[in-house]
Amino acid sequence: MMAALQLLGLLLLWLPAMRCDIQMTQSPSFLSASVGDRVTINCKASQNINKYLNWYQQKLGEAPKLLIYNTNNLQTGIPSRFSGSGSGTDYTLTISSLQPEDVATYFCLQHSSRPHGDTNHNINHLEMQMCGV
Repeated sequence: MMAALQLLGLLLLWLPAMRCDIQMTQSPSFLSASVGDRVTINCKASQNINKYLNWYQQKLGEAPKLLIYNTNNLQTGIPSRFSGSGSGTDYTLTISSLQPEDVATYFCLQHSSRPHGDTNHNINHLEMQMCGV
C-alpha cells in the first residue's frame, strides 16, 4: 500500500511537468499591409492551452505591451480595433483597421503551463511593416 501511494505521488509530480513542452507556432512570420486593412495573425499550440493565450505588441526600442489577455480580453487603454479569438490549439489576433501606429512586432504567449519558477515565456512573434505610408 505504501509503495502504491509513493508511486501515485511520483505520478502526480510527473504529470504536470509533461505540459511544460507546449510549442507555439505563429503565422505569418512577416506581414506587409496598408492603412485600413484588416489584419489577422494566427498562433497554434501543440496542445490545448484552454484559452490561456496573451498577445503583445512591441515597437522598436520599447518594452512589449499587453494587448489581449486570456484569448479575447482587451487590456485597458488598448484601441478596440484589436481583438482576439480562439480556443483549444488555435488562436487569432485581429486588427480590424490597420493604423500607422500599429507598425510593430506582435507576440503570442501561452501561459497555461510553465515549469515552477520559470520566468521565460514561450514567445513567438510577427514583424509587421506598413506599405505605402
